Amino acid sequence: MSYAISRALQEAVYQHLAADAALAALVGGVIHDAVPPGEAPSLYVLLGPEEVRDRSDVTGPGADHDFTVSVVSDAAGFDAAKQTAAAVSDALVDAPLSLTRGRLVGLWFRRARAERRDGGTRRRIEMTFRARVEG
Repeated sequence: MSYAISRALQEAVYQHLAADAALAALVGGVIHDAVPPGEAPSLYVLLGPEEVRDRSDVTGPGADHDFTVSVVSDAAGFDAAKQTAAAVSDALVDAPLSLTRGRLVGLWFRRARAERRDGGTRRRIEMTFRARVEG
């Protein structure tokens, strides 16, 4: 297996999150794959790092993609960030993503970490999901 399906997976995740009505109600279309330039929005979703492991077997090529989706907020508490993180998780877990290359076998939540950053002025929740792909 190679890293070849990574772009198709990220594109499908982005499109799925951007089309989700519950998430749109919370952040609109503020979903990025890099920290927004200039003044950051008050609340946004950030597609982040991934780690990929070969899972090819006798049936064919495959890989596990562990990827991070973060929610960043400058609100005083974690409430808005946690509501948004829940919407991201609801949208992604077992999502029937259609990839332009390869095939998604399954998509699962793995873990999350919520923390204060920038001297307590920002909240960040980092969620890790696992996508198993073939192709």
